[in-house]
Amino acid sequence: MTEALPNWKRVLVVVAHPDDESFGLGAVIARLVDDGAEVSVLCLTAGEASTLGASPDLAEIRAAELDAAASALGCRTTALRTHPDGGLPGREAALIDDIEVAVDTTRPDGLLVFAVEGGVTGHPDHEAASRAALTVAAERGLPVLEWGLPDEVAAVLRGEFGAGFTGHAADALPIVIDVDRARQIQAAHLHVTQAIPGSVLWRRLELLGTREYLRLTQPDGR
Repeated sequence: MTEALPNWKRVLVVVAHPDDESFGLGAVIARLVDDGAEVSVLCLTAGEASTLGASPDLAEIRAAELDAAASALGCRTTALRTHPDGGLPGREAALIDDIEVAVDTTRPDGLLVFAVEGGVTGHPDHEAASRAALTVAAERGLPVLEWGLPDEVAAVLRGEFGAGFTGHAADALPIVIDVDRARQIQAAHLHVTQAIPGSVLWRRLELLGTREYLRLTQPDGR
C-alpha cells in the first residue's frame, strides 16, 4: 500500500457524464491540483438521459454544471462531447478519436479514469469510457490511474441501493490516499440537477470517509 500519487505535471481526466468528475473523482482531482498538476477534463456525454433533474434543457444545464464544478476543483480546462448518454458501448472508435484529440491538446503525463471493470457503478458508459482511455494510453505510452471502490464499500452500496457497484480486493487498489473532500463536496453541489439529498452519490462519499483507492496501470498493461 502506498499513499503517493504519481508526480504528474499534466493530467487528463476521462469520464462519461457530467458529475463523474466531482462525485467520483473530485477528491483525487483536488489532491492532484494541490500537488501542482494541471488537470483537464474530457467528458464524453452531456448526461441528457439522467432521471434526476430531468428537463428539456438538461444537456445544456449539465454542461454548465460541469464547467462550474471543474472550476471549483481547480481544473485547467474542460471539454464536453455529445455522444449519446447511455450509448457509449459500441462507439469505441469514436471515443478513441475524441480521447486522442484531447491527449494531443493537453499533452498529459497520465490519465485518470474510473476502474474499467464494471466502471465502478455498473454503468456501461463508465466502462466504455475507461476502456477507450486505456486503449489510447497504451498506444501513446501513457500510464493510467484507475479509481475504484474497496469490496466492503461496494457491498454496502449494493445492499442499500441495489446498484451494480463493483468492488476490489485490497491488493487490486494498492494506492490509498488521504483526501480533503471540501472542494469535492463544493463541486458536487454545483451539479444542482444531480445533487439530490440521500442519493447513492452522497452515500458513497460517506462510506469512503477520508480515503480514496486507486491503481496505476502502465502502458504495457502492468
